[in-house]
Amino acid sequence: MNVQTKKYQLIEWITSIQDTRLINKLVKIAEETDWWDNISDAEKTSINRGLQDLEEGKCLDHSEARKQYEKYL
Repeated sequence: MNVQTKKYQLIEWITSIQDTRLINKLVKIAEETDWWDNISDAEKTSINRGLQDLEEGKCLDHSEARKQYEKYL
């Protein structure tokens, strides 16, 4: 059984749960999981580079970017 199938089975199981205590425990587990710990070093580097560009003003807001790249859209 592949991971995707297991995920779908978990979704089906979660949607059938009636016990609020169990639901609250599952929510707590989900909240404790930090997505940052689950991404690759390359993704972290890319995000940090983007944040640095933002701090240095090396970015465009949506309307400016749209004007600049309108011919490609």
